Amino acid sequence: MKILILGNQARSTSNFWTVLMRRMRAAGHEVLCAVPAGDDAAEAAILAIGEEDPAFRKGPAVRLCHYPLDRKGLNPLRDMATMHALYRLFRQEKPDLLFATTIKPVIYGCMAARLARVPHIYATITGLGYAFEADNFFKKCVNRLSIGLYHCALAGAEGVFFQNRDDAELFRKVGILRRSARVLMARGTGVDIRRFAEAPLPPLPAEGCAPEEREIIFLLVGRLLEAKGLPEYAAAAKELKTQYPAARFQLLGPPEQGLGSVDLAQVRRWQDEGSIEYLGETRDVRPYVEACHALVLPSWREGTPTSIMEGMSMGRAAVVTDVPGCREVVEDGVNGCICAAHDPRALAAAMRRLLDEPGLLVRMGAAGRDLACREFDAEVVAEKILVDMRVPRAAG
Repeated sequence: MKILILGNQARSTSNFWTVLMRRMRAAGHEVLCAVPAGDDAAEAAILAIGEEDPAFRKGPAVRLCHYPLDRKGLNPLRDMATMHALYRLFRQEKPDLLFATTIKPVIYGCMAARLARVPHIYATITGLGYAFEADNFFKKCVNRLSIGLYHCALAGAEGVFFQNRDDAELFRKVGILRRSARVLMARGTGVDIRRFAEAPLPPLPAEGCAPEEREIIFLLVGRLLEAKGLPEYAAAAKELKTQYPAARFQLLGPPEQGLGSVDLAQVRRWQDEGSIEYLGETRDVRPYVEACHALVLPSWREGTPTSIMEGMSMGRAAVVTDVPGCREVVEDGVNGCICAAHDPRALAAAMRRLLDEPGLLVRMGAAGRDLACREFDAEVVAEKILVDMRVPRAAG
């Protein structure tokens, strides 16, 4: 088969879907990855998929092509240009199967694929994004438009992957999915448990040491978006710093533009206040995860939180909010702590629990690694996705 992977940026496609593409290639299928231009390093990583393993050299190389995309904008002319470019791409390449991921590639990719008569169309809903927050008039208008676009796009899909059941139920409730729609579940993109290997914890505070001496390092990995809970994280950190001045609250992630983003100047102000440490952005989160004691994600809603799964795989406890996606990967008191969303005090209380009982970090970290290996291994997740899409395996 010729399989086309459609993503909204090269970096996230490389980070999240490498294992799936590698397995497609290993099975002898031709893989074409379509992303917007602009990230040479990530594109090089995509083109190199499978080269490190001689077993995969029998398969065709992953090819790469570009298409125009305004990820965050709401300009209909630009979006129509995206759809037209994708239609021409599908007509030219004639893929047997489209696997589209993230919001705009799903909407405009599935529409264009249907017009171009692509035989098999699959979409994966990785999260609902800004349009489904709907807490003011403008967002409600965007929400209604998004529902209509999703309904048109997914009408021609052979299957739709969801990363948690709450999102699937919401899509049915608002009328996006038809009753006959084939709904499939996937454990997010999974986590490469070999790449994100278990790592020893940094030194823990001595037993019985004073609160002001407890240097526990918390890390939030995510794009600079309000919906990742950045304002709550900064407020909780500010509160905890008064009692635990040695505690550190780090933030790692790229700046974002457009709706729902947190201005970099605001992040700098939080840093100047002494609440958080902004680490900038990186192509490899592993050294930062290895240097911390616990991952934090006070998100408003997730598909499945990849950063938390990566932290679990490396043996780190997690502090998350009780929202769709997060509660699928964290069990309160077992591999982390769960708190109410939109509530800085509840978040502070959850992190305080780890500051007061550092021994929990060892037990929760071990439980997280065990869970990652059993349920979130990217190899297992990728295999299930291929089976659900009825993609033939390699002969023999």
